[in-house]
Amino acid sequence: MAYLDFTSGSVELLGYHDHLVNRITVNSAGTKAASAASDYTIYLWDLSTHRCERVLLGHYDDVEDFAFVDDHTGVSVSRDWRILVWNLDTGAITRVIEGHEKDVLAVVYHDGKIYTSGDDMTLRVWDLQSGQLMKMWGPFEHETDSCAIDAMHSRAVLGCDDGVIRLFDIDSGVMEAQIPAHASGIKKVAVSPANGDILSAAYDQKIKVWDAKDLSLKVEPERQLATWERSFNWSPDGAKLLAGTFDGTALVWDATSGHCLREIGHRESGNICLNDVSATAAGDIVTVSDDGLIRLGRLTPQESRWTAQVEPVSGRVLANAVTLADEEGRVISGAHDQKLHLFQKRDGMLVNEIETPLDEGPINEIRVARHRGYEGQCFVACYSGAIVRVDPQGHVVGQLRLHEGAVKALRLHPTRQIGVSCSADGALLSWSFEGQLLHQFPGHMAIVDDVDIDPSGQFITSVSRDFTVKVYHLDSGQQLQSFATGHRSPKGVCFLETHTVIVTNYWGALIRVDLERGDILTRQIAENGISAVCRCGDDLVAVSYDGAAYLVRPNDLSVLNTLRGMTQRLVPSGMIPAPADLAAAV
Repeated sequence: MAYLDFTSGSVELLGYHDHLVNRITVNSAGTKAASAASDYTIYLWDLSTHRCERVLLGHYDDVEDFAFVDDHTGVSVSRDWRILVWNLDTGAITRVIEGHEKDVLAVVYHDGKIYTSGDDMTLRVWDLQSGQLMKMWGPFEHETDSCAIDAMHSRAVLGCDDGVIRLFDIDSGVMEAQIPAHASGIKKVAVSPANGDILSAAYDQKIKVWDAKDLSLKVEPERQLATWERSFNWSPDGAKLLAGTFDGTALVWDATSGHCLREIGHRESGNICLNDVSATAAGDIVTVSDDGLIRLGRLTPQESRWTAQVEPVSGRVLANAVTLADEEGRVISGAHDQKLHLFQKRDGMLVNEIETPLDEGPINEIRVARHRGYEGQCFVACYSGAIVRVDPQGHVVGQLRLHEGAVKALRLHPTRQIGVSCSADGALLSWSFEGQLLHQFPGHMAIVDDVDIDPSGQFITSVSRDFTVKVYHLDSGQQLQSFATGHRSPKGVCFLETHTVIVTNYWGALIRVDLERGDILTRQIAENGISAVCRCGDDLVAVSYDGAAYLVRPNDLSVLNTLRGMTQRLVPSGMIPAPADLAAAV
C-alpha cells in the first residue's frame, strides 16, 4: 500500500498485505480508505495519519472489492461467494448475504441498495437493511466482472466478459442499451462523478470513455503498455483518469483529450513477479513475469544465475505463459496483449522472434506437441475459452472451442494425440488434438486452476478454488481420489511420478500428496504465492510472485538452491500495528 501525491509526485509506503491487493476504495470525504486483498482481509486506513486503523477478518477466500456505505458501515465481496456488511467502528460483521452461485467480484452501494456482480454472470441488487435480494439481471452468457452506478441517469453499468457494456434502469429494471465496447473481457467500468460518462478497460489493452448522453465513444486515452486492466478510476472532479501499472507506478490522463499527463513512481525494470517456468533435466530454466521480460537461467544444486533476459519486439507486457521446447531449441511465451512470441534458443540467447497475435484474450499456458503429424505445434490456452493451435512458423492452424470460460491450463499426453484442459467455469475436459471432446471430469465446484497428466499417461490431477486436489482415470473419466488442501487456495499442480502429486498455493507453500498412503506434507518455501512448478531432472523448480525460482528436493520439499530476480518487502511491514494493538483499539 502506498500514498501518492499527484501534486508533488511523492510516494509514501504505508504498509503491506500478506498477498495481492485487489481494490482500493476511498470514502466520499477522502478521509478513509479500504484495501481489499487476496490474504482474505480488508485493511481500513486513516488518510490523515496514513496509518492502518483496523483489519476486517471474516472472508475465507480472496476479497475482491469493498464499498463504503458511510464512515461507519462498509460492504465487501469475495471469491467465497459471500457479501459481508461491516460495522467499521468495531470491525464486526453485521450481516452475511448469500445468494451468488460463484465468485463475487464487484460491489457498489447506492441509495440503500447493494449492487454486486461476478462469475455467476449476474448483476444483483440487495437491500442493505434486510439483506434481501430485490432484483437480478441475468444470468448472461458471459461473466460480469465489474459494475458501477450512474446516479445522475439512474442506471446501473455492467462490464461483461464478451466486451459489452450493458446499461439498466435501476428504477424500472429495463435494459436501456448495450455498447459493444471491447474485443475482449471488460475488467473495469467506472462512472464519472461530473457527468456520468462511462470509463471501461479491458483485456484488449484498450481504455475508452463513453458519452453518458448518446453512449458514443468520446475519447480513447493514450495507451501505456504496462497499464493494469483492473486498476482504473476517475478523479473526484471527473477531470482526470487514474490507473495503476504492472511496474508499480500510477498514471494520470486528461479525461477530455486522453493525453497522458504524468506517471508517478519509479518504473525502473518493473515487478519481477514470476508467473510461469519451464525447465530441462540439466537445470536450464526459462521464466516470464509481470515486467514482461523472458529470463533464461541456470538452477542446479551447485549453480544459481540468470544467463539472459529478452524483451519481446512489441514491448514489455505482463506475461503468464512460457515453455521451453529444448529438443527443438525453441522458447515460446504468451502475454496479456494476446500475442504469442516464438524464439529460437541459440548460444544462450533468444533470436529470430516470430510474433503472432491470437486475439483470444490473455494467454494462460502453452504446450508443444511432439506427436506424429503435430510436431512442433503449440497448443495455447486463452482467456476467451479457446485453445489455439499454432505451427512452428507462427501460423494459426486450428482452434478448439470446448470451454465456456477462460482456459486456465492444459497438458498434452506423452504419447497419444490427447490433451486435457481446465477452465474458470469449473470444467475439466479431455479432447483429441482435432478438437473432439472425449471426457468431462465432474467434481470440482469452482475455478479449476491447473491440471497435469502423470508420466505413464494413465491419470490426471487437478486443483481448484474449491480447495481440493483430485485424481481421475484419463480414459474412463472416473474420479479416483480427492484431497482437501486447507483454506489456502491452491494454484498449480504437478505429477512427480504416478503416485505422488505436488501442489502449490497462493501463500508460498508446496504440498506433497502421496496418493497410495494418503500422506500430505506441506512446506512453506516462498514469501508469496507459488505460481508454477515443474520437474527439473530429479528435482522440482517452483517460481513465486516474490521474484524467486526455488530448486526443491521432492522427497522432503527442502530448498536446494534459489535464483532470485527481486526481493520483496525492502521496508519492514511493521508500519502496520500488530494484531494485539489493533484489538486494543477496538
